[in-house]
Amino acid sequence: MGNQVARVGNASHRKVESAPAASTGNGNHGVNVTASSIAAVISKSEPDHHNSHTQFFPIENLAKILSHLAHQEAHVNGITKSIFEKYLFPTHPELSERLFTYLHHNAHATTAYISTTAFKQQSEKFLSVMNDQAILENYVKIYSDLKNGGNVTPETLRALLTSCYQLAMESNNTSACLHSQQIINAVVISCFHGKTSLSTSYVSNWIGQHCPRLVYGLQRYVVHVLTTAYRNGKALLSKEQPQPSVDILTPVLEKSDQEFPQVDLLPISYVWLLSCTLPQCYLQTNDSPKDITHALIARRTGSICPKHWTLLYNSGEHGTGANRFLHHVLGYRGPTLLIIRAANLERNEECPTYCVCSAVEWRESHLYWGDEDSMGIQLIPSYKIMEKGPKVLYLNTNIRGYPHGLRFGSDPRSPLISIDESFHSVTIAGAPYRIASLEVWGCGDTKLREKQLEIKKWQVKEAEKQRVVKLSASDWLDHPDRYLLELAGRASYNESNN
Repeated sequence: MGNQVARVGNASHRKVESAPAASTGNGNHGVNVTASSIAAVISKSEPDHHNSHTQFFPIENLAKILSHLAHQEAHVNGITKSIFEKYLFPTHPELSERLFTYLHHNAHATTAYISTTAFKQQSEKFLSVMNDQAILENYVKIYSDLKNGGNVTPETLRALLTSCYQLAMESNNTSACLHSQQIINAVVISCFHGKTSLSTSYVSNWIGQHCPRLVYGLQRYVVHVLTTAYRNGKALLSKEQPQPSVDILTPVLEKSDQEFPQVDLLPISYVWLLSCTLPQCYLQTNDSPKDITHALIARRTGSICPKHWTLLYNSGEHGTGANRFLHHVLGYRGPTLLIIRAANLERNEECPTYCVCSAVEWRESHLYWGDEDSMGIQLIPSYKIMEKGPKVLYLNTNIRGYPHGLRFGSDPRSPLISIDESFHSVTIAGAPYRIASLEVWGCGDTKLREKQLEIKKWQVKEAEKQRVVKLSASDWLDHPDRYLLELAGRASYNESNN
């Protein structure tokens, strides 16, 4: 701070001495104008890292507290890894270690600790990144092997995924999911394709294509800690202090009326990864800010959370067949997810699981339909987006002359997923499977579900009315049911009357 003030004073003194005579012509006014112009010139010519701390008062206060604690406990003039972990990320030691190593590496520190000035500079630089792809690449670098060239290995990518998932489950107060390692391994397998090392740019581009919102929750948590921890004083966020609560983009699944085995429902770990992949229309919000400024802030900080996903159809509960599927799915005017689990003959093998995402209402037609947010996702055994775009969905059960069943894929001659008209078997990329279970989840708000249920109630009432038909005697004489009864041996009503 002192050196900077001295530099500014000397520069202004030199500038005033070399100023033209016009600046001294009108005493006070000339001096004021010259001083303001000098300040503008100095502010432009000074490097960003000298003035950046004036824009990040939380980092300035945080660095002072951490430096004081390190001097007290470790007797060093800087910030150590143990202090960084103990007072900022006590519940996430791996995240703390990797983030400190990243800051330490970028500061080119030659000691085990990082100086206070370098910590402020690197923290401010880290927080100043606003581009989503750049943020994603930063976290891939944080979890890469910085000591060996900065490449990403399957283990480091698995560590990144685990940190993101654990933070999401912690913030949503959700118990551990038995399928979490399965879905994390699926992402690793799909990204590496058997390779042992990849560059950070390739991994970040792959994640940006297949699950672009993966690190949103992690970024919000780190930013929240670095910018608000100083408010607790010297204790910061040590274990004695309450940890910050950050909402993560993970929908809270709405439970069905009946209790089902966990294997038959969509695991919460799958929901977490899908919410990192799906377009925004599938992640509805509870309370959207009406003010534009607050809406932009909420979008950047990630405080908008999706609403509940409602279970519309489950083959284990509602029965298997095309008519059961249509009964529970048609009429829901919102985005839906169709989860297809294919039965595997080998017990030890994982059941192939796929997700067909429809951003519009399901319909029966001999034409392909869907908008640009419709997509197909392979969940297990590897995680990836199969195809995305308009006119990739097809559903037909009664129109003659056209294929019957449900299909996904833009090529009608070779669909990626094809369910037969009985809804008992499925063909995936040309390989036939028996369907183990089908689930359809509604991703709209509660009003859409209420409207669908109202339509179904009206249909039931209309069916009851049509079931009771009053026929006159003259109508019965020409009715086809009377002819069928006579063919079956039933006595003629005319003969009994005669």
